[in-house]
Amino acid sequence: MKNKISITLSRGILKRIDSIIDGLIVRNRSQAIEVVLKESFDKNKIAVILLGGPEEKLIIEGKYLPELEIKGTPLIEKAIRKLRENNFREIFVIARKKILESIFGVMKNGHSYGVNIDYIEEKSAHGTADSLRLLKNKINDTFLVLFGDIIFDSIKINDLWNSHLKNPNIVTLNVSTYKNPLVKGEVFLEGNKIIRFDQKPRQKITENSYLVFSPIFVCEPELLQYKGDSLEEDIFPVLAKKGLLNGYVSPVIETHIHNKKDLKKANLERQTKK
Repeated sequence: MKNKISITLSRGILKRIDSIIDGLIVRNRSQAIEVVLKESFDKNKIAVILLGGPEEKLIIEGKYLPELEIKGTPLIEKAIRKLRENNFREIFVIARKKILESIFGVMKNGHSYGVNIDYIEEKSAHGTADSLRLLKNKINDTFLVLFGDIIFDSIKINDLWNSHLKNPNIVTLNVSTYKNPLVKGEVFLEGNKIIRFDQKPRQKITENSYLVFSPIFVCEPELLQYKGDSLEEDIFPVLAKKGLLNGYVSPVIETHIHNKKDLKKANLERQTKK
């Protein structure tokens, strides 16, 4: 839905706006202004990396999770580079103190990677929603959220972002197919609307593939106003019932790093692909 507004611009700016009009893709001043604004906003998109929870649960082979190397590159560096490639320049990281220190040891303030990293200390939290609410009054625009224990190299996060902008809602989840819904949140879609969200449903697994929540989503700041400890157990199911939850189906799935086996597999997969 679009709203009609009235604005006043200088002749110089109007001349530059008119130069964008090509009669094909950009047909008038309204479209030209929209294009310029979108390009400007896209240069400074916001992303949030969630790495909450007790520090001792985020140690593998004596290292904190963000420091683990995938073919010689720390996991957190891979994430930041991917985000920067997609024009996410303001990045918040939410984690406990020692995890933040380990990330800072790798990334510093992020400026050498073309981003600005804001470190948000989680002293205690009861779930993902509780962690995310630490951003209240710090973000007032659309933002991307991803869990910090994943490799998402092949996921087209800009397509997810644009899907959210074209079909605005409180949240748009990245959705993919998976054979075991017991380890992920199962979603039920009608068009791009998620009508039901079940976190790790207790049901018999069949040979079918299921649509599940891939831990990446785009949302509006209003999400931070919803009550509940867990996004997956408390908030997403409620948003689905209210028609406030969208889904974007991705053809690829993220890689999780939870233990030594996952780490070894991730390195072997990337050696094989190369």
